[in-house]
Amino acid sequence: MRWLLILLVAMGASVARAADRPNVLFIAIDDLNDWVGPLPGDHPHAITPNMDRLAARGVTFTNAHCQAPLCNPSRTSIMLGVRPTSTGIYGLAPWFRNVENLKDRVPLQAYFKQHGYFTLATGKIFHGGVMGEFDINGKPRGVGVKPKHKLVKDPTPEGNHPLVDWGTFDHEDKDKGDYRVASWARQQLAEYDRDEPFFMGVGFFLPHVPCYVTQKWWDMYPDDSLPMPIVKDNDRADTPMFSWYLHWRLPEPRLSWLKQHHEWRPLVRAYLASVSFVDAQVGRVVEALEKSPYADNTIIVLWSDHGWHLGSKGISGKNSLWERSTRVPLIFAGPGVVKSGRCTEAVELLDIYPTLVELCGLPAKDGLEGHSLVPQLKDPSTERAWPAITSHNQGNHTIRTEKWRYIHYADGSEELYDMVNDPQEWKNLAGDAKYDAVKAELAKYLPKVDLPPAPGSAHRVLEKKADGWYWEGKKVDPDLVVD
Repeated sequence: MRWLLILLVAMGASVARAADRPNVLFIAIDDLNDWVGPLPGDHPHAITPNMDRLAARGVTFTNAHCQAPLCNPSRTSIMLGVRPTSTGIYGLAPWFRNVENLKDRVPLQAYFKQHGYFTLATGKIFHGGVMGEFDINGKPRGVGVKPKHKLVKDPTPEGNHPLVDWGTFDHEDKDKGDYRVASWARQQLAEYDRDEPFFMGVGFFLPHVPCYVTQKWWDMYPDDSLPMPIVKDNDRADTPMFSWYLHWRLPEPRLSWLKQHHEWRPLVRAYLASVSFVDAQVGRVVEALEKSPYADNTIIVLWSDHGWHLGSKGISGKNSLWERSTRVPLIFAGPGVVKSGRCTEAVELLDIYPTLVELCGLPAKDGLEGHSLVPQLKDPSTERAWPAITSHNQGNHTIRTEKWRYIHYADGSEELYDMVNDPQEWKNLAGDAKYDAVKAELAKYLPKVDLPPAPGSAHRVLEKKADGWYWEGKKVDPDLVVD
């Protein structure tokens, strides 16, 4: 009886400690670059009042970067807390549970579940899902609606991939997947009455293509006054061959095609309109939290899995190691976080896992490759000892600090940009001998573990063999690559 009483007291204390821990509202946005109010991106007219308000409540990391410029590897890295180079997941497949050496990895929300949290999610957190509570494998359930309308009449260079489309048509906001995702989250926040703290994932699809919006959002960006991003002709002339291959034969149209078919301005307009629409859904969720009993005891983290080009470097889409593809919004707010903070240190999405673990008072998790951002959440001026590292397929990596972006490709070619004086990355300094010491210092951070693609990978890789270069198993002539 004595031991039973001790056990019951210990269990009660454990439950009380869990109940005192902060909740987590984990907001993911797909393909959102730095065209948002809290970030100094290369478009000045993004209308995002809800993200602006969230930023005022917490700390914005103005120099945050993804681990991979593609959905599945980026989200796998965030949720497992390790780099793509440590998992071998670089493409849209495989699902990490199907990789033998990753089957026992504990994703972020599963770690919270192990420590007394009730975990639930909707929308795109991992690469897919349906609505409801996280299942036993750690995969969220979500809800989504993808309209079947096709708006681009002329084919893209790759045959007009059905997902690469943009514009408006006669439909209602309430029928859109992201609106339904926000509605589900609002309902859960209004009805939540469990003793455990919650970890709620809310994943939005837009501004991922197809960028379909209702007329209301389209009209927020009048065509006759819409400024366009500044791009440089032949911007990729000083980049190595390997950079061209990473974005070659992808479905997203090149800037040259967008200009030729008068689709560049409509795409920029649709992207911005989609950003404003999803910002409104973020606002609906945060509003529901503020009206709930959990408003003062919930940590909010908002992030995007990677950026998106809209003309820079002559491309649209992601899949590059340049700024528009790697830089993302990252905002924390809530207990333990100062207000109206802005941190310019280079940070990584990989840092989210250890940061939330520390903020919520959970035991430190072994095997994580990121570093907690709690020092910066308390004082945004606190320096970091690490750069941000993004990888795209084996052997291709970029190192980002406050001042520099260094890119090293699998064939040994390089790029180097002074991001303070050349934020558009227009001048590749890698060939100038006076920067050799800078390159050597940054190269020290290249991943020591750099696994080949995991079994079952759906990836795009250029391979060097004894008799030349091969792209997806076929020999290619580098001189024939066209933009």
